[in-house]
Amino acid sequence: MGLKTSILRALTWWHGSTFGTQLFTWRNGSKVGEDDAGNVFYEYGARRWVIFNGEPEASRVSPDWHGWLHHTYDTPPTDAPFAHKEWEKPHQENLTGTAMAYAPQGSIRRASPALRRDYEAWTPE
Repeated sequence: MGLKTSILRALTWWHGSTFGTQLFTWRNGSKVGEDDAGNVFYEYGARRWVIFNGEPEASRVSPDWHGWLHHTYDTPPTDAPFAHKEWEKPHQENLTGTAMAYAPQGSIRRASPALRRDYEAWTPE
């Protein structure tokens, strides 16, 4: 980890966990498990938290781990994995604001937007 990355992580939360979180996790946290995205989950007493692998974005936590983090389930998914239905799609983070966000047919954000023949642009005379 470079000096710039170390300073950013020490002073800001949006570049990963802060120094305080890292210290608290190192001293008190007991690792519970890790998800497919590489996020690591910890607990200490009744407190539960996640250290993200990369950008800290809440939608990157799968529903299984989300339920454990919010005390909906007492047992983590590593001990009691969920039985997923065959029709369920795998978890995907929120892609809004990224290049992979949904763009409907005809959107100018698509690689090849549809040609509009039902519209004529206004031009001043």
